[in-house]
Amino acid sequence: MKGWMGWVAVFVLAALVPLFGPSGYILDIGVNIMIYAILAYGLNVLLGYTGQLPLAHAGFFGIGAYATGILTLKVGWSFWLAWPVAVAITAVAGLLLGLVAFRTKGDTFAIFTLGVGVIIMLVINKWDALTGGNDGLNGIQPPGGLEALSNSVGLKLSSGFYYLALISLVLTVIAVARARGSVFGRSLIAIRGGDDLARSAGIDVYSHKLRAMMLSTAIAGFAGGLYATYLGFLGSAATGPIQTFTILLYLLVGGLGTLAGPLLGTGLMYTLAQSLKGLQDYQYIIFGPLLILLIMFAPQGLAGLWMRLTARRTPPPASPPTAPPTKEVTRVGS
Repeated sequence: MKGWMGWVAVFVLAALVPLFGPSGYILDIGVNIMIYAILAYGLNVLLGYTGQLPLAHAGFFGIGAYATGILTLKVGWSFWLAWPVAVAITAVAGLLLGLVAFRTKGDTFAIFTLGVGVIIMLVINKWDALTGGNDGLNGIQPPGGLEALSNSVGLKLSSGFYYLALISLVLTVIAVARARGSVFGRSLIAIRGGDDLARSAGIDVYSHKLRAMMLSTAIAGFAGGLYATYLGFLGSAATGPIQTFTILLYLLVGGLGTLAGPLLGTGLMYTLAQSLKGLQDYQYIIFGPLLILLIMFAPQGLAGLWMRLTARRTPPPASPPTAPPTKEVTRVGS
């Protein structure tokens, strides 16, 4: 209960930000943090809970983004219809990958998914007739009615996007939290401890991994659709392995397998990256030592470090009072 009260406080404070009239740049940073945090939550389902390292995650982000852009631009659908369809397409693509990828284990799984991610990027980059190729997709319109709704309450379109991203993030956190606390989520955590151990407990490992892959990729497609309509332009660079490794960095910094980790890591690292924008060529020279220090002193990330510090400050529960020992009374002369 205390944890959920903290989440409510965070989201209420975030909802108040546009009311103070921040610059468009501040709102842009906020929207991007929330989009990439959603993407990191998707990766956390497979890597943090299930113990599988999928290196094609940005590729599914791209599938969701391009599916949304193509359906709105070339088919003429409304964003509100194209977005859920794009999520469904991404989940099906994740299922197809999982049917093959989960026949492998460990490093082979990671290398196989990395190859799939590169193939997705190349298909997007080369299929000019559908994706625009190197020119990308341009002119993706904002969601219908969002600008009018923003104006009706005295806010700009950028604030409308901010609230759309915030609502999307809230829904993602709730979905992941419910999945984590369910029998399905506990089964995934058991699988992380070892496939054979999970099978001995009666868990269908292959089926659970497929469901986790579908949930993970669906969340990636959800973030991709939001990214497409916010940016209004799509290029293949956002779907490549570098994007996957960036999200992986956010997740490692925040804390694998934790509910707050994806948001903490994304918020810190994206803000730091924007602060060091003038040193873009040297960012990873700075991030590298920081990541090494984090692994040395906080291997469970910022969320794990916070839980460890709060556990030290919390006094142990008081033991119940015990009754004083009874004394035997010895009668003299008996």
